[in-house]
Amino acid sequence: MFHTQGALKNTCNLLAVLCTGAAKQKQDVLEEKRKFPFPEIGSSGRLEVQSLKNPTIDEFRKVVDSWQPNLVYLQGEQLPNDEVGSVVWGGLELSSPEAVSGLFNSTMPTTVYLEVPNGERLAESLHLKGIPYVIYWKNSFSCYAASHFRHALFSAVQSSSCHTWDAFQLANASFRLHCLRNNVVLPDGKKVNDESGPNLLGESPKFNIDIPEMEDPGDDEESSSGSLPAIKIYDDDMNMRFLVCGETSSLDACLLSPLEDGLNAILNIEMRGSKLHNRVSALPPPLQAGTFSRGVVTMRCDLSTSSSAHISLLVSGSAQTCFDDQLLENHIKSEIIDKSQLIHALSNSDENKPPASEPRRSVSVACGAAVFEVSMKVPTWASQVLRQLAPDVSYRTFAALGIASIQGLAVASFEKEDAERLLFFCAKQGKNGGFNNLKFSSPPSWLKAPPPSRKRPAFCQETSSGSLNGLVAGNQTFVRKEDSETRLPNGVSVPLITARQKVKIAALRPIPHVRHQKMLPFSGISEADFHDGSQAKTNLPVPPAKHGTAGAAPVTHRKSTTSSYQAKQVISLNPLPLKKHGCGRSPLHVCSEEEFLKDVMQFLILRGHNRLIPQGGLAEFPDAILNAKRLDLFNLYREVVTRGGFHVGNGINWKGQVFSKMRNHTVTNRMTGVGNTLKRHYETYLLEYELAHDDVDGECCLLCHSSAPGDWVNCGLCGEWAHFGCDRRPGLGAFKDYAKTDGLEYICPQCSVANYKKKMNKSGNGYS
Repeated sequence: MFHTQGALKNTCNLLAVLCTGAAKQKQDVLEEKRKFPFPEIGSSGRLEVQSLKNPTIDEFRKVVDSWQPNLVYLQGEQLPNDEVGSVVWGGLELSSPEAVSGLFNSTMPTTVYLEVPNGERLAESLHLKGIPYVIYWKNSFSCYAASHFRHALFSAVQSSSCHTWDAFQLANASFRLHCLRNNVVLPDGKKVNDESGPNLLGESPKFNIDIPEMEDPGDDEESSSGSLPAIKIYDDDMNMRFLVCGETSSLDACLLSPLEDGLNAILNIEMRGSKLHNRVSALPPPLQAGTFSRGVVTMRCDLSTSSSAHISLLVSGSAQTCFDDQLLENHIKSEIIDKSQLIHALSNSDENKPPASEPRRSVSVACGAAVFEVSMKVPTWASQVLRQLAPDVSYRTFAALGIASIQGLAVASFEKEDAERLLFFCAKQGKNGGFNNLKFSSPPSWLKAPPPSRKRPAFCQETSSGSLNGLVAGNQTFVRKEDSETRLPNGVSVPLITARQKVKIAALRPIPHVRHQKMLPFSGISEADFHDGSQAKTNLPVPPAKHGTAGAAPVTHRKSTTSSYQAKQVISLNPLPLKKHGCGRSPLHVCSEEEFLKDVMQFLILRGHNRLIPQGGLAEFPDAILNAKRLDLFNLYREVVTRGGFHVGNGINWKGQVFSKMRNHTVTNRMTGVGNTLKRHYETYLLEYELAHDDVDGECCLLCHSSAPGDWVNCGLCGEWAHFGCDRRPGLGAFKDYAKTDGLEYICPQCSVANYKKKMNKSGNGYS
């Protein structure tokens, strides 16, 4: 694996050794290089980078021994004709297998990437020395092709915790799709064969699945064959549409094959690092139940992928497999990765006919660059993974492959530099791929707005004849040309837009980069999904929703901002979390404040929230100020999670119970709206951190001892939870008095009795 498994090792250490002594280049070559945005090599996401420029051999060995990188990148020098040459460090050329293999002593990285031409012999010498994976080039290649492949490889590493094999497959697919297809492998544009490009020396990873011991092998036909207990995954295929940045005249095998391989590599990366969270018995598919043999069971399995996408699979297999979590998880991974081709292109159907007009463009997709549409057949669970990853601004793998939109969802991580880089290859091929030549056309059918209703307001039905013959906007007059388009005075033609067809400008604005992912819990399992009629217990309990309601009204009348879809789900107190941080900090009740803040900073950097980290580091974190003091994140987090977490909502008295325990609180405090301020700070710094950790305490009502949803309140003395409707004491008032941000503090009956006894004892001692 690129990353090392461990408490704090959720990153890949990359040692990049660069050659900076480039030869003099011609003026036309320099002009062409200015048009190509070479990506920088820097730390981002899961990728930690340390760079060396023209080091000596001793300096290189010292850094390798001390830092122990997982991936070593050796860059070749750049030649005057834009080709890449051999490795040269300070005048010392390392071109022989002995010189390259002699760079490594006892400390061996997992992967070495040789960005040099004719590197097959060099790669074999490194592999024989003990390096598991070596990436190399067989032939000559240009600096543009090398830059694109390197950027795709590092994007896969920084986005997900992935294996070398899968990251290479994705980068190679991107290279074939954009470099090999556009014939930019060599700088002079010479034709190259399909085998030209990077290669990987190493074995494909396999899943080692232990065969469970069988009590009586002779009685079971499956076990007598000696094969592993197989499983079967039941899922339907669906058609998905992708918008790919670039220009094309035909959707042939040269385009569809690498796109298939790239998307399959993305799914392999996600599933290889997936984790089984929950499994419950379920009914078999109706049409398949009669074919099941004796001993076959069906399970509904909930998993989270390597990048925290959530899926649910219906799986059948033997009891030995399905009732062993680790064995079932390994079998699911093996079935998906090793035994199936997940994505297939629809090459011979009407779905993949390219448009006769110019490539479709939209400001919100690929930053306005040219795109073309491709249809693929994918499993339903795979479509869920792809759609959940598209809005993640830190997930750069889609942009590396050139995918700008997935089934109507714009890829949030796609930047203008990505579009310029991909369109540069189209321009090298002789196509008009200029980025600034922006011209809007009709969007795909699945991006169009739904058809209007038959019933329209009167003002929408009235269109003046003048608006059809001429349009006036400010001082610009539109002159009609034929019946289908108008022409501006400067000569630019635009389609004729009537009042009824007026384009909404808001729909053309770029989609904002949303950093906070919306977590949706898994669907609850109904009683009909179980084999028996009894109420089976699942691993997803029904916890208290703890949202505010008026009085003791039923939960259906509560005010909630969740959608109707979420309201029907079995929502846990701490919904299925983001991918676990894997931190090594102590439990919260013994953790120090400094240790906690370091862990929060590491988590925010890992999630891509670098804007929240001040330049001064831990000494200035966080930079938010509350009541003239630095925000006390430690006590804020501790008080909230011990009261059920952020999703409890108004069940927590943020001012009376949380703010009073923070260092920002003062006796003479006169701040207004402090509860809303604390909620806003918590959402900014701590909400994702809470979802990625198991610090939330789940409680049941201390009066009725149930976890049913309702009007939850938290005792200000003992911290226990109770339904306000279960407390029958007179004089408590209404629930809304306690649910306010600055409302009354609730005291449970037990604490009230204890306080009364203390007062009585004090008064008795005073009279004696």
